[in-house]
Amino acid sequence: MQRLRSASRAFVALLFVSVGALHFTHTGLFVHLMPPYLPLHREAVLVSGFFEIAGGVGLLWRPTRRAAGLGLLLLLASVYIVNIEMALHPRPMPDGTIVPPWAAWARLPLQFVLAALVAWVARDQGPTRDGKNRRNLPASSSSPADSSR
Repeated sequence: MQRLRSASRAFVALLFVSVGALHFTHTGLFVHLMPPYLPLHREAVLVSGFFEIAGGVGLLWRPTRRAAGLGLLLLLASVYIVNIEMALHPRPMPDGTIVPPWAAWARLPLQFVLAALVAWVARDQGPTRDGKNRRNLPASSSSPADSSR
């Protein structure tokens, strides 16, 4: 299970770093998606992109993993309003394409799936520096309950 968590962590980190980078390379697209009633569109896009990159990188380093996971969960909650805006008020993208309504609505529950994945990969179940696991047992000892995690 630890291998699956590690691979999933790498995937989630890459996802957030990639999307965060897009906030800087395609700023106009993200600004376009911002609800009109929120201020400082460009600034919000750049700040959220920075924190997506920082959170993704933070997941990869054990000392920052939990804080990065919490930060990404807060980020996902804060940008959820943009997903709601896209579903309720669809409008053409800057290039003229239109996000299909089903995709905009499907994104709403998928955000919760992504949040659950972030929470799962941010949990650190591996041994600590002193060779003990989170239950303060030697890393080599395991119980049947541990194998189900």
